[in-house]
Formats: sequence, C-alpha cells, structure tokens
Amino acid sequence: MSDGPETASLGEFTFECGESIPDLEIAYEAYGEFTGDNAVLVCHALTGSAHVAGGRRRTDTAGQAHAWWDDIVGPGKAVDTTDYYVVCANIPGSCYGSSGPPTIDPETGEPWGTRFPAVTVTDWTRAQRRLLDHLGIPNLHAVVGGSVGGMNVLEWAKRHPDHADRVVVIAAAARLDPQCLALDAIAQRAITTDPKWNGGDYYGSEPPTEGLALARQIGHVMYLSKSSMDDKFGRRSAGMDAGRDTFQMDPAAGFFPYREVESYLDYQGEKFATRFDANSYLYLTRAMDNYDLASGYDDDADALAAFDGEALLLSFTGDWHFTVEQSEALAASFRETDADTAHHVIDSDHGHDAFLVEPDRVGPPVADFLEDGIRGKAVSDTVETDEGDEFAPVHTSLFSD
Repeated sequence: MSDGPETASLGEFTFECGESIPDLEIAYEAYGEFTGDNAVLVCHALTGSAHVAGGRRRTDTAGQAHAWWDDIVGPGKAVDTTDYYVVCANIPGSCYGSSGPPTIDPETGEPWGTRFPAVTVTDWTRAQRRLLDHLGIPNLHAVVGGSVGGMNVLEWAKRHPDHADRVVVIAAAARLDPQCLALDAIAQRAITTDPKWNGGDYYGSEPPTEGLALARQIGHVMYLSKSSMDDKFGRRSAGMDAGRDTFQMDPAAGFFPYREVESYLDYQGEKFATRFDANSYLYLTRAMDNYDLASGYDDDADALAAFDGEALLLSFTGDWHFTVEQSEALAASFRETDADTAHHVIDSDHGHDAFLVEPDRVGPPVADFLEDGIRGKAVSDTVETDEGDEFAPVHTSLFSD
C-alpha cells in the first residue's frame, strides 16, 4: 500500500475561469506496481482526499485520518492493488494537500482565500491528466468514482475518451437537479452569512465553524434516505439535557425534546467543521453545482460520442440525491454512442451514502467489470423500484444472496 501522500508540483495552471496560479500542487497516493497497462484512477467525492486506502490511521492527511474506501481498494479487494496500479489525487480547491483556498499564494505569503481561482470539474480532470503525465501514465485501464467523483469520471469520458478503456460511474448524474441545487445554495449561505467567514478572510483567526457545520448538516440529510433516517433515529429523544451545545437555541427549545436526529446532525457538523475548510466547501460545492455533462454539446450522448470504451453505471434505489432514473439516463446516453454499457441497480435503503457503506454490494460488480468488462455479466433481468420503473441490464451478482 501507499506509504502516504505525495505532492506533485505541476507548474503554472490556468483554470477554466481564465485565472492562473504559478504552481499547481496536487496531493496524491499511489498503490501497487505500474506495469504499463494496469493503471486505475479513483476520483474521490466532495470532501474526500487522496487517502483512499490503507486502513491505518494517519495524522499526515490534513485531518482525514481514515481511508475513505478501504473496503474497496487494496490487496485482494474489488480494486485489487496486487493487479492494478491505483492512483487517487486530491482535487484542486480542496484542503487535503492540493492547491486551494487554504494554501499559500507565493506572491503574498498568505493563504489564497477567495482570491483562489474558481474551480470546475473540468479543472479537476485536467489536473489529473497533468498528474498522470508527471507520473508517466499515458493511458488508464479504468477511471472509477462516486458522487461528484462520478461526474469527474464522466468528464474523463468526455474530455479524454482515448485515455481510459473503462469508466465506472457510481451514484452520480449528468447534472444536479433543482432540488439539490437549492439545498446546496442554502448550505453555501449558511457559510457566507456566518460573521466569522469575513468575506473568506478568516485565516489566522477563528473560522466560521457554525456556518460550516450547518452546511454539513444539510449535506448529511441529502446523503441519507427517509427509510434509513427512520430506522436510525425515528422520533426518539436524546434526552432533555443532552447536547444542544453546537448552536444557540431559542428559549422555547428547552420545553421540547432534543431528538436523536438533531444530536446526530450536531455531532457530524461539529466534527466536520474541525477538519475541513469553509472556503474549500464553497468552492467544491459550486463546482458540483455548475457541472453539466452536455455543456458545449447538443446533449449528453453527443458529449460522450468519442468514448468507445466500456461503461458501468451503479445506482441505488434509496438514493434521492442522484437517482436510479438519472443513472439510467446516463446509461442510455452511453448506449446511444454504441459503447458497451451496463447499469447495475442496487436495492438499498442507505441513500446516497450506500456507495461508501455497502462495500459487499458495490465491490463485486466493480471487480467483475474491471477484470472482464461487461462480457458475460450484463443480462436482460430487470430491477423494479418502488415506483414501478424497471431498468436493465443489471449484474446478476447483485442478487446472489
């Protein structure tokens, strides 16, 4: 496994917005041995890092101590590092080692803050391509990613169709729908209306932890499903005197129960605000909001027309952030280009977080696809959702248990 994060200095980089920085630094981790045709790029989700695997606790990953996909990536696992050379890079704009708002502007010696150029998913993909050039990797066996990392994968198929033989797009969509855009807007306003945000110039002083914690709470609601929240919390009280330390409460609150769901959100928000940068959260959510696969093209299929590899789409029935229907629309766009395509639907109550918390169900189709593509795996069986919609093809391994 990787001995820890490394940093590549990639020189001057001009972002899609037209602004440049003199030296783009990308933090990355690499696992396994490169044999020339076995490279797999893993694209992390919104607040992930390059530390995708390794299991052991680290204190040198800018606060993210645990590997975020250790159940999927590693020796003998779905993305087997004894077979594949796996690279995961922290995206520009983040705060886990790559250039972003918290990093130092060499001209001023101060953190960039909101003077850092606006970033897009296209910028992430271009930075990854430059990193792979730096590492001497011309072509990828596969690009794999979930959530906004799946959008990153789509951009690889769109921008570099000849550089990846296979793509795996997990719990993602071609663009955010208006409901998700609205929730992201509220989360962004929670940060920018925190007085401690100070126009993004809070480095060296107390950061806007309350606004960032609120933003993260909204995110957590988006990542869970109704049924998972009902199972996990119900309407149970956490106790009249429990918690309530994170935010100032109104006087009437003391008469009512402090519910377990509130306690969970307060804990998650407070924990996140100690490890992530508020400006980075603004930058990355805006990049996700802005993404549109069809931008510059007639439609999604036209954007993917040059990709002639194989595509696997994974979606989860309980995910309302990026729905099964959105994933099927992507699969249809790939099929329209005559790309060999499979859409694997997983019946799950875990919501959007399923791609992280159900490795036993995500791993098998990913491993099969990386090894054999869709040959012999896609069948005409269908999965029926609660709404009565059916999607095909799927992988039969999903139903083996």
